[in-house]
Amino acid sequence: MQRLGVVVGAAHIGPTLVVTAVTIALSVLSGLEPVRVAILGAMMLANQLSIGWSNDAIDAQRDLDALRRDKPVVRGDVRARTIIILAIIAALAAAGLSLLLGPTLAAVHLVALASGWAYNLGLKRTPAATACYVVGFGLIPLMVTLAREVPAVAAWWAVAMGALLGLAAHFANVLPDLDDDLRHGIRSLPHRIGARPAGAVALAALASAGLLGALGPRELAPVSAVGAVATTVLLVAGVIVVVRTPVSRAMFRIIMAAAVAAVVTLAGAAGSFVAQV
Repeated sequence: MQRLGVVVGAAHIGPTLVVTAVTIALSVLSGLEPVRVAILGAMMLANQLSIGWSNDAIDAQRDLDALRRDKPVVRGDVRARTIIILAIIAALAAAGLSLLLGPTLAAVHLVALASGWAYNLGLKRTPAATACYVVGFGLIPLMVTLAREVPAVAAWWAVAMGALLGLAAHFANVLPDLDDDLRHGIRSLPHRIGARPAGAVALAALASAGLLGALGPRELAPVSAVGAVATTVLLVAGVIVVVRTPVSRAMFRIIMAAAVAAVVTLAGAAGSFVAQV
């Protein structure tokens, strides 16, 4: 059991479970059949486990140099080779599950999976890192609609919301560690523009996502309205914090809370995900 906990800990289990839960929630709220919800949820779980494990395995030497004792590989609890093997197995499992939902979804999922691996393999050090997040998150609504018995294209605003949430997630994720990352040669967009502009970009992305969630669907669901109001309140607080202490944990927490509120807005609109033709 302890061994299992170590392996799970190397998979960035928090973000993995959050992305999986959001995918499942969007699937259920969009009216997807239970069996397809289960397959899509299992596919996304394997997808995120693969990306999380590969991240820790690929960064093992860097984490060791930085004495990251929070990393199981650094502590010697598990070998990097074991983690990379698990990452490959999870990737194959995710690909196999995606095929059960049709070739089009499988192809789109492959792009999302590849973007996560590309980030881990080196793009995280470049301005293209943001694109990896934008692609990975932006494709989630599309995968939900393609998982239907009769595959459908997602509405543009749903895909755009996912992409904006991905942009905000990337900027918020690196914000607390900008200085440490710079020492290790990471030069993604947030690092290049600095803490205060990066916080402003994250807030602007979340504001745009909330606006799309409120205006994009045919009608505003009560859940979406609650999410939009919460996003607005948090964004106001975020503007105040980004001016005063942009690299504080408070800034990170506000962005994360606003992102959750934006996801609520997106979930409330899940019934309108399919593009109107």
